[in-house]
Amino acid sequence: MPRTHTAPAFLTATARYGWLALLAVLLAGAITGCAGLPKDVDRPVSSALPSPAGTALGQLVDERRAALGGRHPSGFLLLSGPQAAYGSRLALVDAAQKTLDLQYYAIHADASSERLLLSVVSAAQRGVRVRVLLDDFHSTGRDAQVMRLAFVPNIEMRMFNPLTGARGSPIGRMFSVIGDFSRVQQRMHNKLFIADNAMGVTGGRNLGDAYFGNADSGNFVDLDVLAAGPIVQDLSRSFDSYWNNERAYPVQSLITREELDALRERMRTTDAAQQERIKGQGGTLAPDNQPAADGRRATATQRARIWDQQPMDLAQAQFTWAPAAVLVDKPAKIPPDGASTPTLPEKAPAKATPLSIATGGAPAVTARAGASSAAPAPPSASATAPASTAFTAPARDAPPADRPASEGEGELREAQTDTVVDGLLQLMGQTKRDLLIISPYFVPGPDMKQAFAAARARGVRVRVLTNSLASNDAPIAHAGYARHRTELLAMGVELYEMRSELPGVLSGSLGSTGSSGGKGGSAGGSMGSSRAMLHSKLLIMDGRLLAIGSMNLDIRSQRQNTEIALLIRSGDLSRRATAQIDSALRDAAWHVELNDGRLVWRAPEGSGLPDATSEPDASAPLRLMLQLLGPLAPDHLL
Repeated sequence: MPRTHTAPAFLTATARYGWLALLAVLLAGAITGCAGLPKDVDRPVSSALPSPAGTALGQLVDERRAALGGRHPSGFLLLSGPQAAYGSRLALVDAAQKTLDLQYYAIHADASSERLLLSVVSAAQRGVRVRVLLDDFHSTGRDAQVMRLAFVPNIEMRMFNPLTGARGSPIGRMFSVIGDFSRVQQRMHNKLFIADNAMGVTGGRNLGDAYFGNADSGNFVDLDVLAAGPIVQDLSRSFDSYWNNERAYPVQSLITREELDALRERMRTTDAAQQERIKGQGGTLAPDNQPAADGRRATATQRARIWDQQPMDLAQAQFTWAPAAVLVDKPAKIPPDGASTPTLPEKAPAKATPLSIATGGAPAVTARAGASSAAPAPPSASATAPASTAFTAPARDAPPADRPASEGEGELREAQTDTVVDGLLQLMGQTKRDLLIISPYFVPGPDMKQAFAAARARGVRVRVLTNSLASNDAPIAHAGYARHRTELLAMGVELYEMRSELPGVLSGSLGSTGSSGGKGGSAGGSMGSSRAMLHSKLLIMDGRLLAIGSMNLDIRSQRQNTEIALLIRSGDLSRRATAQIDSALRDAAWHVELNDGRLVWRAPEGSGLPDATSEPDASAPLRLMLQLLGPLAPDHLL
């Protein structure tokens, strides 16, 4: 009998939706003041390695391009399975000789991050300059211990858009941010892992067990891309613009090493007391429970799995060489303290909102657009980044004036948009035949629905894979999707919802789309078995253009969070990815249809399951809670 997911999961899914925790605090009548952030913070300006030439990774890129006969300067390798995703990062850390730049929304203090970050510390000890930029939303409790990196020689760490208040627990911290609700909702959602400005990983994964198949309770089905060549320098310029922004606070300005030590001791004391209570009540502890360095218990099985992983053999990586572009929101999409909207650069028209669109091996451009059909977007032009990171200068590896841009580069530079999501909507408007979307949190706003309706009017087939209620790690997001489901189906959009009980099928289907597992095993599949939760963010347009990044197709990604995406024009990658996703849609997802005005969930082929007429695999209490709380959750906060 399929496992159903119940109400407690709903209540604990507040990591993505701080508004729910804030609502609980408000209902309790606990409104408190908000302590200010530190003033006059020293932020030494730094930038990426000027050129990867002379580094081992830079030389390896040239060798792989020559060996594979690459026609374009930048290469790409899809990383679907957890082994490939983890092994690629280990390999980048091991190979780095000059610099490592990490930018993440969340880094969890667990077994997977422990091993990876210990490797980062080893790199720093051998002379590699390390910069870590982390959004501050999750840096509470045990996860706050990640900030200890800032006190390691040769490692700098900054927190983006930090929250005020105690870091002992997420809920406790919420009491301190009631008066700053709007800013708290705006998060840096970008993900980058760059070595020597020669190779880098971007995509959907944060750092933590659940993103690398190593969690016991549930693992994400996710997707990254390993990029090599000049396109990485565009990714690095994006990193620099965030690193040098006034929203980025050095860890030392927010917390001391002694405070982190005290927090760790409190966690250990709490854990010890909890173990004693369990024993006193006649319970037993798992025999392989062992304390991790930060006080969090990690099972011996988890540790063995992650330490058994080997770095990817980058010398054997089968890159696909293709024209590409980086779409990235400017950091000033999140306004600085005391400003409701950021000040635009002097030369920017008052109504223009720049978005960086840079192409590896081709000139970088700053695109602008007028008003969107939805609510006006907060300006995203950087008012604080130094000129070298303003994205208006040509890329370092721009083609000579007498050589035209390579095939596909011009098309990739055509989008003129406000945000990353707006750029993708504009590209959707150019789709002629087929549009395939994977978005784990799918909350379409008015302009997104307008884009789908226009595509259907042109005869474009539109398919969307998202989470089912049962597979969604943040079920409240399902309310924002569910309220639009009937309208989307009526306009001819095909909807698929991933099952939570078939992780091997879906991750295996995605695992062969250009991935390489390196020495650590196959690219597909997961290290363990548990509940599967969709987290991949992918668009494929007309079987020739892929967009892979951190963005969801929801209003939060469009208007509040900052995002980054890689656009890759490759018929080969697109066709292979589409074929594997087609298999996943058939074998691992519920196909939602309208039957006489009522929703019907068609069971995956070969599953032996009956069709459903209500949210499949979800318990009645969870469905009821969604019905009660869903109407209270506005789309833009989901």
